Amino acid sequence: MRYVLRRLGMFVITLWVALTINFFIPRLMPGNPAEAMMARFRGRVNPDALHALEVAFGINTQKPLLVQYVDYLGNTFTGHFGTSLTFFPQSVGTVIVTALPWTLGLVGLTTIIAFVFGTLIGLVAGWRRGGALDSVLPPVFVVASALPFFWVGLLLILLFSVTLGVLPNDGSYDVTLTPGLNADFIGSVLSHAILPAVTILVISIGGWILTMRNNVVTVLADDYIRMARAKGLSNTTIMYRYAARNAILPNLAGFAMSIGFVVSGAILVEYTFNYPGVGYMLLQAVNNEDYPLMQGMFVIITVTVLVAILISDFLTVLLDPRAGAEG
Repeated sequence: MRYVLRRLGMFVITLWVALTINFFIPRLMPGNPAEAMMARFRGRVNPDALHALEVAFGINTQKPLLVQYVDYLGNTFTGHFGTSLTFFPQSVGTVIVTALPWTLGLVGLTTIIAFVFGTLIGLVAGWRRGGALDSVLPPVFVVASALPFFWVGLLLILLFSVTLGVLPNDGSYDVTLTPGLNADFIGSVLSHAILPAVTILVISIGGWILTMRNNVVTVLADDYIRMARAKGLSNTTIMYRYAARNAILPNLAGFAMSIGFVVSGAILVEYTFNYPGVGYMLLQAVNNEDYPLMQGMFVIITVTVLVAILISDFLTVLLDPRAGAEG
């Protein structure tokens, strides 16, 4: 119980620090979102128009900084992040909700698949150290993981879209179709997701394979593995109930970080395939100096990462109660 309370306390403190930084950094920068938007138009800035935009964006420079900070915390916890410059007059929350499902469906599902298959391959490779699987797959995928996302994406586009013409390379679905729960639309969404998903999978799976393989090799030298073999337990039981259960613990923290950063999207992948996810939207927000949208996305990403790490800590305690006693 003390461990749980300690972790929850760290979660609250870290979240408060992140939100505070998110509040002060834009306010320490010169200008404000309204001035940035008006700067796009050449000529003299109309004070009335500037004031109207400041009201629309929820900016009130007349209020004391402390009052602005309290208002900001209240708006954050109620999901009111302001109005987006890039997608004006839509609210930041509406814009993020529009892009989030695409990123979760593509990057999230692909990350889970890479973790599951990478962990299983690493487990078998570490258990059969020096075998054919250990000699071939880990080196190949580790080399692949060092390749740039955009380079792999462009190669896939050249092969499957330009040369063979069997898969689309742009967008998330055929714009001539009406979105809905029908076979044509779902098939179009899946076909548009194949190339970016394969790109992420090829590059990310190698890290999970190498990490799990090294963890298994280390665990196999422990005394409790020798004891399990001395008891006459089968290799399958030892591999899954003893070796895998302990070797996967270091991977949980890395997986939690990966799941957390899924919300930020694979920016290079989404940009390469013009995929309308959160990563592509974040790039647009930066290019357009869309401070409200950047702030809102930072909050979402921060909360997701912290929650994922918190869940990882609890899962670690369930798999190894000693972690809770030591913590």
